Amino acid sequence: MSEWYQGDCAVPCEHSRERSRVRQLQLTKPPGSLGQLETIATCFSAWQQREIPALDTIGIRVFAADHGICDQGISAFPAEVTVQMIANFVAGGAAISVLSQDLGADFQVVNMGTRQPVPAAPRLTDISLMPGTRDFSREPAMPEAILEQALAAGREQIDGHDWQLFIGGEMGIGNTTAAAAILAALLQQPTERIVGRGTGIDTATWEHKCDVVAKSLLLHQLTGADPLQVLLCVGGLEIAALCGAFIRCAQSGVPVLVDGFIATAAAVAATRINPGVSGWLLAGHRSAEAGHQLALQSLSLEPILDLGMRLGEGSGAAVAVAVLRSALSLHRNMATFAEAEVSAAGAPAAGPPATA
Repeated sequence: MSEWYQGDCAVPCEHSRERSRVRQLQLTKPPGSLGQLETIATCFSAWQQREIPALDTIGIRVFAADHGICDQGISAFPAEVTVQMIANFVAGGAAISVLSQDLGADFQVVNMGTRQPVPAAPRLTDISLMPGTRDFSREPAMPEAILEQALAAGREQIDGHDWQLFIGGEMGIGNTTAAAAILAALLQQPTERIVGRGTGIDTATWEHKCDVVAKSLLLHQLTGADPLQVLLCVGGLEIAALCGAFIRCAQSGVPVLVDGFIATAAAVAATRINPGVSGWLLAGHRSAEAGHQLALQSLSLEPILDLGMRLGEGSGAAVAVAVLRSALSLHRNMATFAEAEVSAAGAPAAGPPATA
C-alpha cells in the first residue's frame, strides 16, 4: 500500500491556462512583452482554475532544527544559534518575520528538533521529534520512524488551510551541508559543484565541508539512491518537513514559491518522491549558494529574482511575492485592445467571458 506522500497530486487546469493566455494576447501590449509576468499569470490561472486569479492568502512556515553534522566544524556559527534565531523569529525581529507581516501572511515557526529546549511562544509550534539529527558523517541522520514523522509534520502544516500560495522557510545551523549532501546524491554531481559557503566559511572550511559531504555519501552508498533513503541518511528534520509540506501542497492544489538552496533541495527530493509535485512549483529567487542553479535546472525552474541573497528563512521567496502580485494585477486590470479602442493587428478574437 502506498504511503500518503505517494498519493495523486492535483492537476493544473489547462483550459483555464489557455483562457488566460488568450486574455494576455488581448491586453494593450505587444505579445510576450511582459515576459515572465505573463507566464506567472497563466500559471496561477491554471492552479486556481479561473481566468482571472488572485493572490490574497499566503501561508509561510519556517521549519527549524539542529544538525549533528555541526560537530564536524562545517559552519561559521555554533549550533546554539538555531534556538536563538527561533526566538528572534517569533519576536518579529528576523527578516522573514518582517516580510511576513508586510505580506499579511499566516506566519508560524515550527521547531522540528533542537539540542536545547525552545520556550513556548506565540507563532511557535514545538514538535521536537529528536534533539537535532545525528552526525551523518558517522551514522544515518535519523531513524526511519522519525523521517516518516517529519514528513507528516510538514503535511499537517498544510492541512486545514485555504491558502493561494505557500512559502516554506528553514532555520538550522549546518543545514546547507545537509542540503548539499542531498543534492549531490540526487543530482549525481561532484560535491565541489554543490557545496557552498553557507554562513560565510573560509576556503579551508569549505574544502573540509566538501570532504565531509563526499565521505558521507560514500559511507551511506547514496549514489543513485532512493530519495527517502537520502533524506534518512543525510537530511535534516526541517528539510524533511519542507519536503512533506511541498508534497501536500501539490496534492491540495496549492502552489509553492520555493526559496533558496535548502528549500530547493527539499523540492528536488519532493519531486523525486512524487513527480506530480513539479507542476506546482515556482522559484522565488536564485541563491548565491554554489549549487542552487544546478538544483533549479533539475526542476526546470526559472527564478523570479536574482539579488545575490543567501539568507534562507523563506526570505527570497517572500520578496518575490511582490512580483507575483504585480503579474496578477496587470493580468486583471490592464485594458484589452477592444476596451481601450486601440487597434491591434493580429489580435485574437475575444475568448470566453472572464470569471472572478
